[in-house]
Amino acid sequence: MEHRSLILLGLLMGQSQHGYQINEFIEKNLSIVTDMKKSTAYATLDKLHQKGFIDIKFEQKGNRPIRKVYSINERGRKYFYQLLLNNLSSAESVNYQGDIGLMFIDFLPMDQAIPALKERLKKNKTLIDQLKQTPVHVNQTGVNLAVEHKITMLEAEISFLEKTIQSLLYSN
Repeated sequence: MEHRSLILLGLLMGQSQHGYQINEFIEKNLSIVTDMKKSTAYATLDKLHQKGFIDIKFEQKGNRPIRKVYSINERGRKYFYQLLLNNLSSAESVNYQGDIGLMFIDFLPMDQAIPALKERLKKNKTLIDQLKQTPVHVNQTGVNLAVEHKITMLEAEISFLEKTIQSLLYSN
């Protein structure tokens, strides 16, 4: 839950927001770092409220339904900074789901395995092209760093796949 809490508290550091705003921002802007679903975001916001890290106000505008507005409080800011420092200083052991297929590649004939790897390579190149279209955020170094990190990781994956495909082609 820590990475989810970090995301939600980080979004509230800028301003108070209602759940729809938070979920819309996550969906449109943070899909490169999280696949958090709306239900998970709401459940995490409720847990953060129960633990005393965020406050909830109820607001109604016009004939619209009443909505919850979430705000980070002082205790939440302290927790946010703790989570942020832990996250920045942690080493990650990344588990790539694609490595599972690599472990069992010997069970496929190479005339099937190599085209599959070429397709994976093509998809990764498409992903990197999409990420490179991300506009530079002038006043948000952190966003730029997250995008650059994702690009760097994809470049490493592309390089690995190119070498692997060549190696498999010449070993047959």
